[in-house]
Amino acid sequence: MRIVFLGSGRFAIPSFLALLDAGHDVPALVTQPDRERGRGQALAPPPIKPVAQRRGIRVLQPRRVREPEAQEALRQLEPELQVVVAFGQILPRGVIDIAPRGTVNVHASLLPKLRGAAPIQWAIATGEAETGVTTMLIDEGLDTGPLLLARSAPIGPDETSAELEPRLARLGAEVLLETVGGLAAGTLVPVPQDVARATLAPILKKEDGRIDWSAPAAVIACRARGFFPWPGAFTLHEGRRLKALRVREAAGPAASAGTVVTVSSDGVVVACGEGTALRLVEVQPESRRAMPASAWAAGARLRPGARLG
Repeated sequence: MRIVFLGSGRFAIPSFLALLDAGHDVPALVTQPDRERGRGQALAPPPIKPVAQRRGIRVLQPRRVREPEAQEALRQLEPELQVVVAFGQILPRGVIDIAPRGTVNVHASLLPKLRGAAPIQWAIATGEAETGVTTMLIDEGLDTGPLLLARSAPIGPDETSAELEPRLARLGAEVLLETVGGLAAGTLVPVPQDVARATLAPILKKEDGRIDWSAPAAVIACRARGFFPWPGAFTLHEGRRLKALRVREAAGPAASAGTVVTVSSDGVVVACGEGTALRLVEVQPESRRAMPASAWAAGARLRPGARLG
């Protein structure tokens, strides 16, 4: 099948390569423009761009796909199907309708749960034991299009979003190939989403990572895993930011939320809401490297009774 691929992030790479390796005709990759990154503000390409270049695939980088010139370029490619994975732009109706077989999206959740920009992070942060990948036909809503196929995947008890993402990306590639095959054979029937079951996974903000010590330890631990590596779970100590890189639930004496209750070679135990406690195992002080929480505590001369917030 002749397929134009729209994608930018690392999550899109396995799906892109799967289409190529399966022998589909992919005339072009449409991706985001190169962006200035780092302290030197040097231009850096989207992660998928060099992958396409190595495979000899034409790369288009329109500033906005809603611009008439970008839409005309897509029409000239004459795709039978368009596939969108981690693209980073909302498609207008003029783009959605270009391909006669439709525009398929690979989304990293079991829709209609976790519609939005950060489904992997919020699946872990909200304590889900299971998530998955869904293919759907795109419409003009936020992940509201009719469903095609879905596959579930468990979330490990200690798994972070950085670990879950590549696993779901590989699963997404498998589901995409099955979806394309079903569309080609005419065996897939799109199913409308159950709006009553919809939940949201909004784009992450830096403040989402701030630890609310009044929450139960289990809730904080889930958010720390879900928000790793960005925005990261963080708290303040003496006005300076402290990232909590690795944490686990712990036992500790009752104390007000945010109070350090024990400091040992195993880490720093902090009181949380509902009589629970959390052990900081690995941390990263502001402007410093990651280190064991015990090493940070020794350097900071941390004692029980100190406050984090």
